[in-house]
Amino acid sequence: MYSVYKTSRLLNHFKNGLIEYNTTMRPSDFKINIPRELIAQMPLEERSSSKLLHLKNDVINDRNFSDLPHLIKKNDLLILNNTKVLPARLLGKKQSGGKVEIFFERMLNEMSFLAQLKFSGKIHIGSKILINEDINLEIEKRDQQFFLISADKPVMDILESNGMTPLPPYIKRRANSEDSRRYQTVYAKKEGAVAAPTAGLHFTDDILDEIKQRGIDIGELTLHVGAGTFAPLRPEQMELKKLHEEYFEIDQRLCDQIKTSKANGGKIIAVGTTVVRGLESMMQTNKIQPINGKTDIFITPGFDFQLVDAMVTNFHLPESSLIMLVSAFVGRKPILKSYQHAVDNDYRFYSYGDSMFLERGLTQ
Repeated sequence: MYSVYKTSRLLNHFKNGLIEYNTTMRPSDFKINIPRELIAQMPLEERSSSKLLHLKNDVINDRNFSDLPHLIKKNDLLILNNTKVLPARLLGKKQSGGKVEIFFERMLNEMSFLAQLKFSGKIHIGSKILINEDINLEIEKRDQQFFLISADKPVMDILESNGMTPLPPYIKRRANSEDSRRYQTVYAKKEGAVAAPTAGLHFTDDILDEIKQRGIDIGELTLHVGAGTFAPLRPEQMELKKLHEEYFEIDQRLCDQIKTSKANGGKIIAVGTTVVRGLESMMQTNKIQPINGKTDIFITPGFDFQLVDAMVTNFHLPESSLIMLVSAFVGRKPILKSYQHAVDNDYRFYSYGDSMFLERGLTQ
């Protein structure tokens, strides 16, 4: 049962178009044509030199990312995802000699893991994969788009010695040594992600220092981004309103920071959709409290945000769960309008592309 406070929020959301009363919304409702030449293949020379599209109250302003510290106010809390990307892409070959690409998803134990595979021809349960002539892997089981794989050496040792930066599939080149640095945030700490929390790639130490100097607190959580973030949405995910599972953790320090910011009238600003998913997963318990575990939360238009007031994010793939999340946050029509504006003004898209700052602009 909704409180008067929540009911008021929902009425405001309907009035301002944040919620579209459509229980049959499909990925195709979030379709927009992104020209191939606007999909960033390389990072900019300077992280913070990217553009920043600022969207508030359905008004678009073109800014630079270096403007962000001036858009955040004292008592606001900026929350980062401190996950660190593993060298999660492996190249191997089948016993027949055919090439196999392995995209690590997560550890099961020291000697086995889940992964996505890319291969030609067929591959079967029991098939062997050879890496660098001295590492043997065996396919034990298939679970939807993932394969359970066992190894003859510790998995983390294999990744450290043979793994490459797992660039997303829309970057049409091999990873290089520079990617190991640039496809990683400057504040990355806890290994476990197989894709970068890309909204954080724009931050530099100087930008973070400027934010702190303006009296703005910075908090951190951990959510290990999985390979499923790039996978097309499946019908059962739409039906069950559940996504692939990702591990996250929120500690007592962040909980205290959130409570202090809220008590002082500040806004909670999430850096990236991963932070949004972590915070709103915590709020499914109806408490601001330490938590760790897996989340499969699927945020779509109509979702009642409990905590997040503003968001730094990149531009996401059309028809993906992430474009649905940002549409839930500020409205589908404003997002599609913003994406078209970005296309018309030569913004760069996706992981190495430009950024957005989304403010809901409603009484929360």
